Amino acid sequence: MSSADHRPPADPACLTSPTNFVDSDSAEVRAFVESALRNLNSSASDTEKAIRLFEAVRDGIRYDPYTFELSPDAYRASVVAGAESAFCVPKAILLTACLRAVGIPAALGFADVRNHLNTPKLTELMQTDLFIYHGYVQLWLDGKPYKVTPAFNMELCKRFGVKPLLFDGTSDALFHEFDEKNQRHMEYVHDRGLYVDAPIDEFLAAFKATYPKLEEFNRHRIASQSAKGFDGAFTPTGGGHRP
Repeated sequence: MSSADHRPPADPACLTSPTNFVDSDSAEVRAFVESALRNLNSSASDTEKAIRLFEAVRDGIRYDPYTFELSPDAYRASVVAGAESAFCVPKAILLTACLRAVGIPAALGFADVRNHLNTPKLTELMQTDLFIYHGYVQLWLDGKPYKVTPAFNMELCKRFGVKPLLFDGTSDALFHEFDEKNQRHMEYVHDRGLYVDAPIDEFLAAFKATYPKLEEFNRHRIASQSAKGFDGAFTPTGGGHRP
């Protein structure tokens, strides 16, 4: 399944089944789900569960674009579930897995987006403000599709005056076009469609071709086990630039 029209596949069962990267049947994902839903009533609706899982991934794993991994195995939901920080693609994979784990149909979506408020350091490494393969999730509640991205945690949004990503179960939760000061923020440039499983080999190949300087930075980061202090905008208590 890879379709830009955002319709569910002919076999909807694949949207609630585990895959290689969306390993919704793993112990790690199920533990994450159990923790996220622990205070919900046993009779909670799918909408209530979806909202709680969205918030758990959004805020439980801090957004950090410098956590980009070059190994495919790092993108399995079971691995992401134990991360302290991640960027949009792993967070979307985890949310998709969590939703499937409770029987809510979900697919991965990818789009190219332009961040008009990108940090100078990240722009320098990327050589552009265009983020290819931004990860989001499309889920279905009572047969209705919703697009959501759990990328930016609330603390990050509040710190830099970026409008928060809120999902109420009745409308999409995607990046906002303008920030709180009405400055141009996110622009969706191209939608790459929906996937039952994450196209990680395709994604990594495109990343390496598009951002060679950032890929080299990540090789050094992984070798040294840290990028701490490089860009304070994405540290837990950092500041100075917008996300």
